[in-house]
Formats: sequence, structure tokens, C-alpha cells
Amino acid sequence: MTPDVLAAKTRVFDRWAPNYDWLFTTVFYQAVHQRLLSYVHLPSDSPAAVLDMGCGTGKLLNRLASQYPQLQGTGLDLSPEMLRQARSHNGHRPRLIFVQGASEAMPFADHQFRAAFSTISFLHYPDPQQVFKEIGRILQPEGQFYLVDYTPFFGLGTRQNMAGLGGPMHFYSSQQRENLAAHAGLICNAHHPLLGPVLLSVFQKPV
Repeated sequence: MTPDVLAAKTRVFDRWAPNYDWLFTTVFYQAVHQRLLSYVHLPSDSPAAVLDMGCGTGKLLNRLASQYPQLQGTGLDLSPEMLRQARSHNGHRPRLIFVQGASEAMPFADHQFRAAFSTISFLHYPDPQQVFKEIGRILQPEGQFYLVDYTPFFGLGTRQNMAGLGGPMHFYSSQQRENLAAHAGLICNAHHPLLGPVLLSVFQKPV
């Protein structure tokens, strides 16, 4: 992200963080996460390192850790206050950790993760191709990227100006997602509708 966009997004989510899980997002994200998890396949008998980009208060990672007892999870977020909430509600220490950083320049090693998740956060990134490039870098061969986000809906185009959310948001169709993935060397396994205009796209890094 550009410095101005990064700072604006961080301020918005820092303000939201203390009450974020009290808002409608709690019910909405619970429904989205439940549907997402029905499509997730991770080894249950061996450790799997997974990344949640834009992890917010850490709810998805906690659900994944409950479902997969050997999972090692890392949450990445711009907002220090969101991370503070995530750490305070971490029910699976030390298997879950939370790190501050931007998805365009992730502070992780090549091939570090078996799977990566992005749930209603990809729409905030002004440089989606760079984010896909980073995902391709940090995924292990045959690793999967689970992208959950809105597609264009109700006549809305790809880019919408949302001043209250720190700047524009970007909605991508299934074909646009596939194009971004292809330029990053990832292949599309499937698309699954989850809730209204929210679409899950599953991508994989080749061997």
C-alpha cells in the first residue's frame, strides 16, 4: 500500500478494534467462516503452518486451531489495536501468533506456509497483483490460498470509494481473481459462493 493509504486504513481499524466483535460483523463473519471451513482441507495428523492475512481480532485462526489440533497459525494485520485484541483473545497459545505488517511486503520466509487465508480483507489492497505475488512466494509447493471476498454486486463496479473505511475498496469477479493468480504463478482450483455476493476462490501453488 502507499504510505497514505496504509496510514488511513490503519487509523480506521484501530478505532474499530475495541468494539469490532460487538458489531454485525460477529454474526456475519461467523456465517462466512462456517461456510469457508467446509471447503478447507488441511492435514489433521501433522503440523501445518497457515497464515491469515488481515486477521483482525483472530477469530478465523482460533476456529482453525480448534478444528486442527496440530495447526500452527500466524495472523498478519496492519492495525496494532486489532492485533492487541487478537492476542488478548488467543485461545491457542503458543500455536497462534499475531504479527503486524502489510500483505504487499510480508515479513515471512519463502515457502513458509501450507495455506493462506484472506477473508473480507483483499478488497482493501490497492495493489492486488503484488499481494498475489507475495502469496506465491510464501506458499509451499501445493499450498493453497483461500480468498473470500465480495464480487461486484447490485450494479457496483470493481472500485468503490468508501471514505469511512480509509479509502477505496475493490471488488473482483471470479475471472479477475483468476487473472491475478495466473500472473503470480498460481492456479485456480474452484470458486464457491458462500453468502450472497461473498465468493470463495481456492488457488494452489504448483509443485
